[in-house]
Amino acid sequence: MPHETLGTVQTALSAAGLPCRRVDLYRGAARRLPLDRVAGLVVLGGPMNVDETDSHPFLEHEIGWIREAVEAGLPVLGICLGAQLVAKALGAEVVPCAVKEIGWYPIELTPQAAEDRLFAGCGPAVTVFQWHGDTFELPPGAVRLARSDLCENQAFRYGSCAYALQFHIEVTAEMIEDWLDVPVNRSELAGLDYIDPQRIRERIPQELPQMQAVGARVFERFATICRERA
Repeated sequence: MPHETLGTVQTALSAAGLPCRRVDLYRGAARRLPLDRVAGLVVLGGPMNVDETDSHPFLEHEIGWIREAVEAGLPVLGICLGAQLVAKALGAEVVPCAVKEIGWYPIELTPQAAEDRLFAGCGPAVTVFQWHGDTFELPPGAVRLARSDLCENQAFRYGSCAYALQFHIEVTAEMIEDWLDVPVNRSELAGLDYIDPQRIRERIPQELPQMQAVGARVFERFATICRERA
């Protein structure tokens, strides 16, 4: 989706001297990615389900590329739908959440996260920004890095450098405002009486600085892995 951008991931990649090529698959991009000539892959979000391949054929290509990238040992970072696509590519099921998470929610980092290359020193807990209605099962062999009371699988690592994050630690205040105002998102919020968009806005000054500090650390470390690959 056009409004689902790299956010602060871009900041970390730029600081590491890593140029980015954006591939807007929903616009009818080429059906091949030059995975042999890139240092990493970042897979972003959208409102669709991973199985809606009839109406969004590019999803099938994405799942294949993610699988190829992981098998080749390429650093992969999936965010929200991107995380669900990573899970799907690795053989896990993606299912509806019991309740949609939209806004600010606490997550717990697991003991394994304390020893992880990206998440060490970031926990044991942090409040993050969420916007999702589906969740993923843990792929066979994956390491759970974060959980919450509403969603048992919030983040995982597969192998040494493939990551899936259900939450949005890449967002800025401006991105949150934009997302709340996008027509497709306004329609979704209108049908959820337990979500208060104004309350989400009011909590930005309170929650964003701590979350962005975590995001900066995580994305800087991911950029380092990509730079090593390059």
